[in-house]
Amino acid sequence: MTGSDDSIQDPPIQDLEVPDHAIEVAKLGDIAAEAGLHRVSMLAWRDLDDPEAGGSELHASNIAKLWAEAGIEVNIRTSYAAGHPQVSWRDGYRVIRKAGRYLVFPRAAFSEMMGWHGGRDGLVEIWNGMPFFSPLWSRTAHVTWLHHVHAEMWQMTLPPRLAAFGNFVESTLAPPIYHRTSMVTLSESSKREMVHDLGFRADRVSVVAPGIDPHYVPGGEKSPTPLVVAVGRLVPVKQFDVLVGALLALKADHPALEAVIVGEGYTREDLEAQIHAARAESWISLPGRVDEATKVDLYRRAWVLASASAREGWGMTITEAAACGTPAVVSDVAGHADAVVDGETGILCRGGDALRAGLDRILRDGDLRARMSDAARAHAARFTWEATARGTLEVLAAAAIARRGRPGER
Repeated sequence: MTGSDDSIQDPPIQDLEVPDHAIEVAKLGDIAAEAGLHRVSMLAWRDLDDPEAGGSELHASNIAKLWAEAGIEVNIRTSYAAGHPQVSWRDGYRVIRKAGRYLVFPRAAFSEMMGWHGGRDGLVEIWNGMPFFSPLWSRTAHVTWLHHVHAEMWQMTLPPRLAAFGNFVESTLAPPIYHRTSMVTLSESSKREMVHDLGFRADRVSVVAPGIDPHYVPGGEKSPTPLVVAVGRLVPVKQFDVLVGALLALKADHPALEAVIVGEGYTREDLEAQIHAARAESWISLPGRVDEATKVDLYRRAWVLASASAREGWGMTITEAAACGTPAVVSDVAGHADAVVDGETGILCRGGDALRAGLDRILRDGDLRARMSDAARAHAARFTWEATARGTLEVLAAAAIARRGRPGER
């Protein structure tokens, strides 16, 4: 937003250019109207206000906001978020937070079947580990967003029996139930895993990449000394212990090295212990959650963005940093393989030793960093939330149009 100057006269109304955002929102409204999508429900495990919210929740919130701006009435059903009311409004859409982390699945499904809080013309199920099984009960157009296959994540986050059950549901029980459902995922590499590992039909899976907020732009000065930044929830799947190990190994060759790991989660104590044991508190910091301005500043100042995550649908922090002119060194996993153009906008690595080597290479070579910075900005410019909202809505609209004339819809 810019200030105004009273000495400058506004141009005639007919000469004003319609902002790109307004054009994109108008397109969303047209798509929804053509498909008869006036009320849409989303089912999600967690809300954006949940203490453990991450990329999936941010993705849903940004899309819901734009759909609501286009005139669609959007409800998101999630589990409780501590300290927040059961029903509230955010950015034009309604959030309904009822039931706990596990009971939210049957409760949300039953609430939608009963039409509580109003009926709907379309349904979006966000399959984040445990599905809501919407194909079994939804009688309106429905699509499912599956950001990535969870696979070994089950063993990383749950006791053995629960992990085995979760893996069975994801890999064996659920896929046949969804075989006729239109699926949306974030990257071509995640789509390949869905097709190869879970048996989905390729023509049923659409790829719609996540967007980047427009405030992620270059600015300011890079840190005068090597600075590595990582952003994410402090949970086992992110493997920040592997990243810390790589950083510790790098320190001898880069004495001025500093690192900032932004985020919060239940592995914080383990990471603090690892850093304390290495006497690295003076140069590896864990500031917890930070505001957007601080995060943007870190992206801009960083020499490189790092991630050792074992599973990602995309890795939105990678393209956020890229938009600020910062290349990435990250694990070579589905999602990351699309967010990074290997050798151009960053480096993909397999294992902790490769992560250390990749970071070392980029920290040593200023010309390489400069080339990758330019390429990263160009790559990131392709991704907007307006395009994401349009791509996901088009999949739901196609499902709604295909269902026209079928009896029994509600």
